[in-house]
Amino acid sequence: MKTKMKRFAAITATLLLLCGLLAACGGGSGSGGGGGKSESGQVYFQNFKPEQDEAYQAIAAEYTKETGVPVKVITAASGTYEQSLRSEIAKKDAPTIFQINGPVGYASWKDYTADLSASEVYTHLTDKSLAITGEDGGVYGIPLTIEGYGIIVNNKIAAQYFALPGAQATSLDEITTFAKLKAVVEDMQSKASDLRIDGVFASTSLKPGEDWRWQTHLMNVPIYYEWSGEDADLSDPAATAEIKFQYSDNFKDIFDLYLNNSTIKPTVAGSKTVDDSMAEFALGKAVMVQNGNWAYGQISGVDGNTVAAEDVTFLPIYIGAPGEETQGLCIGTENFFCINKNASEADQKASLDFMNWLYTSDAGKAHVTNDLGFIAPFDTFTDADKPADPLGQQVMDWSAKSGIQNVPWNFTVFPSQQFKDNFGGYLLLYAQDQMGWSDVTSKVIADWAAEKAAAA
Repeated sequence: MKTKMKRFAAITATLLLLCGLLAACGGGSGSGGGGGKSESGQVYFQNFKPEQDEAYQAIAAEYTKETGVPVKVITAASGTYEQSLRSEIAKKDAPTIFQINGPVGYASWKDYTADLSASEVYTHLTDKSLAITGEDGGVYGIPLTIEGYGIIVNNKIAAQYFALPGAQATSLDEITTFAKLKAVVEDMQSKASDLRIDGVFASTSLKPGEDWRWQTHLMNVPIYYEWSGEDADLSDPAATAEIKFQYSDNFKDIFDLYLNNSTIKPTVAGSKTVDDSMAEFALGKAVMVQNGNWAYGQISGVDGNTVAAEDVTFLPIYIGAPGEETQGLCIGTENFFCINKNASEADQKASLDFMNWLYTSDAGKAHVTNDLGFIAPFDTFTDADKPADPLGQQVMDWSAKSGIQNVPWNFTVFPSQQFKDNFGGYLLLYAQDQMGWSDVTSKVIADWAAEKAAAA
C-alpha cells in the first residue's frame, strides 16, 4: 500500500511539474486576483462550518480548474473541529489553512500559525483591529467574514398574529424589550392552532455538538452586559479569568421562553439538531428561531421551504437587561483563517494565493458573497458585492443603525470548548428536569474559572 502511495505521489508531483512548465510557457490561465499557480504547492483547507462544506468544495474545484493548484477541503462534523484539527495537524500532509475562533483559539494553535502581516490579503482588511495579533505584533489570524445573529422571524406569520384580536403588539417594531417579547411569544403560542404552527420557536437543539446556539451564542448576551457593567478590558486575561454570571436569571428567562413555547416538549430537546430546527422554521412550523445570517442558506435550501426571502427578518435577543431598548444584533466574527507555518514554503504560498484569489478576484468574491453568504471585511468588496440574502443585508443594516448598540462577539474569549460542552450538558439536564437552575449557575461559574486557570 505504501509503495503504491509513493508511486502515486511521484506521478502527481511529475504532473504538477509539467503543469507548472506549461503555465510558464503561457499554457496556464491567471486567477485574476493574485492567485496564480505556485511551483509545486498545494492547498489543504480544514473547514470549521459543516453548512459551508458544499460551497467550499465547489470553490476548490473551480480554483483547481483555473490554476491547476490542487485544493483539498476537509470539513469536520459539527462539534468536532478541535479534535479533528488536532488529528490532522500531526500528519505529514497536514492542513495548510485552518481556522481559529479568536484569541482563545490562537492560544491553542499559536505554534502552528504563520505571521500574515506581509500578506496581500491582510493589506485589504478594512479594519486591521479585527485580526488576531501576537505579543510580537505579528498577524496570525485574518477574519473570513463579519456575521450577525439574533432571533430570525417569519414576518408573514408574525403579521397574521398581529392582525388577530387581542394581539400583544401590532408589529415587530414594538418589540424592543424582553418583557414585550415574552408577552407576544406566549400569546402567540396560545394561538398556535389559529396560526397553523406547531410552536412559536423552532426546537431547541441540545444534542451534544448541536448546542452551540445556547452555550456560546446565547451566553454571549448576558456576559456582554456583565463585562460592559464592569468596563472590563477584554485584552487583559485577568479581566476574564472569572465570571459572576450576574445575568444568570436573565439567561434562564430567555432560555425558558425558547423551551416552553416551542414545536417540541423540552424533555426531547436532546435529540434535536440545528438542521431539525431550521427545517421546522423553513416549513412554517415555527415563527422564530435563534440563529445567524449564515442560516439563510439552510432555510432556502430545505425541500418544501415556505418562507419567502422578503418574509425573513431579525429581532435582537432581548434578555431583560437594563438599557436593552437600544440593543441591536450580535455582530462580530469567530471565523479567522491561519496559515500553517510548518507547511512547506510552496504550500504556504499556494495557500495564501488561494485566499487572495477568494477575496480579490471577481470569481472568488462572487463565491464569498453568493455561495458562502459572507459579509467580507475587505476593501476589495464594493456595494455591488453586498450579500444577496435578506439576513446578510439586515446584518449590514443593523450595523449602520443610528442609536443602536450592537453586541460584540465576546464569546471569542470564553475559556475553552470543554467549558462550552459542559455548559451544553447542564442545559440539557435542566431541560429534562434533572438539574436545577441554581446548580447550572454554580457549575458554569466554577467551570469557567477552572478552564481559564488550566489555560493560563
